[in-house]
Amino acid sequence: MSKVFLIFVLAVLMNKEAVSATDHTVGGSSGWDESTDFSSWASGETFKVGDKLVFKYSTMHSVVELGDESAYKSCGIGSAIDSMKGGKSVVKLDKPGTRYFACGTMGHCDQGMKVKIKTVSASSAPSSSSTPSSSSSSSTPASQSKAVHPYSSSIFMAILVVSAMVFTMF
Repeated sequence: MSKVFLIFVLAVLMNKEAVSATDHTVGGSSGWDESTDFSSWASGETFKVGDKLVFKYSTMHSVVELGDESAYKSCGIGSAIDSMKGGKSVVKLDKPGTRYFACGTMGHCDQGMKVKIKTVSASSAPSSSSTPSSSSSSSTPASQSKAVHPYSSSIFMAILVVSAMVFTMF
């Protein structure tokens, strides 16, 4: 019976990690656009390791990742460490720390089209009940969606049941 319990605990922990990852649409419903106040948007979000930034933008924009605070403040686009184009770009937040993004179109960064993202480890992030939010609604903001396939819970349960049956035979 202890094998079944171990499988159950491991499966729950694996499923918890998948459910806790969040896709953050940068700029919310406005997306990656020069009319968006990215500082306000970012201040209402909690970015955790495993989350993704989703940049949605028109072809007149791009996304560049800047290497440090100095390049961010001065809009030093020429020193970009990564550049993305195509209308939709996804960046995985794979470690704690601060990352800097700006639009690579001439003049857009200077007009405020840039964002600083502070990523925290999943274990040090505040719980959702204590996370400040720009909305008092209890529903998930439009800028966030759970990064979970709609069938993942069913598949998870099926694997769990089959694993438990197999291990109880031995």
